[in-house]
Amino acid sequence: MISGVLALAIAALFTGAAVYINIAEHPARLGLDDKGLLNQWQPSYKRGFAMQASLAVIGFIFGAWAWTTTDDWRWLAGALVLLSNWPFTLFVIMPTNKVLMAMSPDAPDAQLRPLMQRWGRLHGVRSVLGSMATLVFVWALCNKI
Repeated sequence: MISGVLALAIAALFTGAAVYINIAEHPARLGLDDKGLLNQWQPSYKRGFAMQASLAVIGFIFGAWAWTTTDDWRWLAGALVLLSNWPFTLFVIMPTNKVLMAMSPDAPDAQLRPLMQRWGRLHGVRSVLGSMATLVFVWALCNKI
């Protein structure tokens, strides 16, 4: 059942990173002036995207593997919830990301703060999806103990 334990660990890492962003990093960056806000968000977003996108895919793979070896639908359900961060990010958050990435820190747009507040709310959905996947994996694993 190593695949299930790994799926849970990856989902928990994803969730921890997402929740940290929503609870600590994003509120702190909103306290910066506009130039500092954008200077901090743009490189942070690039690094965070690469990390969280990878974790979502890896967690999905381990969850799907656990499903194929146990035939327990909960592993597949958790894997799909974790992977749903991809389409949510690409279709719902990405339009906001593209506008923010196109802004120059030297001449921030008047829409910067409203867009950043929107981004924070949208990113909160990623925290919820990660939490849901983690809880489903815990549920599936508890029946194996």
